[in-house]
Amino acid sequence: MSASNVLAIDSEAMKVFGFWGGILALKLFAMVVLTARYRFQKKVFINPEDAAGIKGAKITNADPDVERVRRAHLNDLENIPIWYIVTLLWLTTGPSTWLAGILIKSFVIARIVHTLVYAVYPMQPYRALAFFVGLGITIYQAISTMLYYS
Repeated sequence: MSASNVLAIDSEAMKVFGFWGGILALKLFAMVVLTARYRFQKKVFINPEDAAGIKGAKITNADPDVERVRRAHLNDLENIPIWYIVTLLWLTTGPSTWLAGILIKSFVIARIVHTLVYAVYPMQPYRALAFFVGLGITIYQAISTMLYYS
């Protein structure tokens, strides 16, 4: 594929990106719900108005369980948006549908695993492995895109 076909994205690869990207978006929303669940379960809030009317509520940002979930969510927010952008650009380079499917699905699964072993069942080295799988995919796609367009 030549650079003149910049916006010609394989429709099957785009379907995979759309479906699995949607799963990832829902996962991001689930992190909001998970954070709120931990806050209400532990009665730990950052803002006084959030704790108003809840008997026994504390105002603090130091609860380790709430902070763990919040950090996992922040890690998602640092990694997932750039993956969306890089992957969409990479898809314009005409990768095989097979490779696109493998990398897209692997990234999404890695991010789900990362959340599980960070926020729900903390375990190393699985958290690091899941993180580096996702990072490696994003870096590969970015470099591949740069080489294609250089």
